[in-house]
Amino acid sequence: MILVTGGAGFIGSNLVAALEARGEEVAVCDRLGSGEKWRNLAKRELAALVEPAALEDFLERRRGQISAVFHMGAVSSTTERDADLVLATNFTLSERLWEWSVKAGARFFYASSAAIYGDGKAGYDDAPEALRRFRPLHPYGWSKLLFDRRALRLASANSTRPPQWAGLRFFNVYGANEYHKGPMRSVAKQVHERLAKGEPALLFRSHHPDYPDGGQKRDFIAVEDCIDVMMWLYDNREVSGLFNLGTGKARSFAELAHAVAAALGRELLIRYVDTPPELRPQYQYFTEAAMARLRRAGYARPFTPLEQGIARYVKDFLDAPDPYL
Repeated sequence: MILVTGGAGFIGSNLVAALEARGEEVAVCDRLGSGEKWRNLAKRELAALVEPAALEDFLERRRGQISAVFHMGAVSSTTERDADLVLATNFTLSERLWEWSVKAGARFFYASSAAIYGDGKAGYDDAPEALRRFRPLHPYGWSKLLFDRRALRLASANSTRPPQWAGLRFFNVYGANEYHKGPMRSVAKQVHERLAKGEPALLFRSHHPDYPDGGQKRDFIAVEDCIDVMMWLYDNREVSGLFNLGTGKARSFAELAHAVAAALGRELLIRYVDTPPELRPQYQYFTEAAMARLRRAGYARPFTPLEQGIARYVKDFLDAPDPYL
């Protein structure tokens, strides 16, 4: 059995679908709430659906049955200011799951984040020795950096590391099943919503002299590529470590909006709005994953170009009668 925390979420539900397609028995730990998040799992066969409060008891009852843990669950909002809440989920729970995996002999994979890189001035190097250079801009980014450091320390001794482990620093992911994320859903989804209604796309105006309006850049990666990397890691037990997970190619928000318009067959209209003052101190104008370490580890498949990934997202999901995977 494989446990996926956050398995009803965006990346987690895509992972659950991929594991199920392989014939794996999958248990999910997550909160569904009263919205539409349950639809992310509506097509899946699950061995168990566990409330977070019942996770500890579930792990003890299933010790010996769970061979791998994919810890995708997190407080992922970059605007969450309750640092105690963020740390309890993103650091303390992560450490407990790591320790359980060590004792149970289960493999452990977890979601880190490109948010650890802060404003990017210290680069986007995922080498372990670079960790102390980074200064995240909010509690979410700090919590991920804190656990990355802890994982590396624990992994330095055989007695305190799982048989395989990997932390993945996701960059800007887009794709199916992100619809419940509200303001945190991808810009691709937000642009599609407006263009489909004949309204102009809304993008933040630049407040940086080096970037034109719409010229702010991100490393946009299709969720399918993220899942492929995770499945590759699962298939290659000898590979452990911290890895960036982006395409290695930054693209502008304007280019993203053009890709969505092209996929819809509509003229692109953009209205630029001021970045909210409270977000400006933590706003990133450029992110681009350094992907050399994952390539050296053996992952050789190409990443999906932005235009191709957006076209597939729009055709197969956003414009489909059923947009869920």
